[in-house]
Amino acid sequence: MPKVEIHGYAIVSDNDCIADASGRTPDVLRNDADWAYFQAELNKSAVTVLGRLGHEANPNPKGRLRMVLSSSSPGLERRPDGWWWNPETLPWNHAIRTILPDGGCVAVPGGRRVFDLFLAIGYDAFHLTRAEGTFIPDGVPVFSDCQEGVSAEAILAKHGLKPEARRILDPTGPVSLTIWRNGRQDS
Repeated sequence: MPKVEIHGYAIVSDNDCIADASGRTPDVLRNDADWAYFQAELNKSAVTVLGRLGHEANPNPKGRLRMVLSSSSPGLERRPDGWWWNPETLPWNHAIRTILPDGGCVAVPGGRRVFDLFLAIGYDAFHLTRAEGTFIPDGVPVFSDCQEGVSAEAILAKHGLKPEARRILDPTGPVSLTIWRNGRQDS
């Protein structure tokens, strides 16, 4: 099968949250520099994978190919708004072979259940943006294990990813980006 690369994307608070208690992205996690970076990355991707709620909450004005995770799908089905996939009934490798037969980059912008699923599948890279100095009380963490006090960085490291140098996307936040890459060597 042609190469498929999986890249996760999240902007998190200091307490590793991606959303507030209602599941919405709060203003403290909205940043123009991060948004520009994220959109440029999506432009390079062959498909964007997200949960149903994220799909419904975020319009797709550029018409990018989407893969929506949902238990309402019998397996994998093409709908007018994208591919709908139920990972409980069809393995990832079968689903992605259908959607990207020639390979390509898969962008995974979440939410938490989607991020957790791809921890098990295996990220090639995870683009972790941090809105430094922010805290979201009772928020939704990026990974389920963050609820137990484990940092996003520790979780990524536990899954074999290694950090590149931290860079500042916006000094006024500051908002920083660290790309975590899988350390495995391709044969």
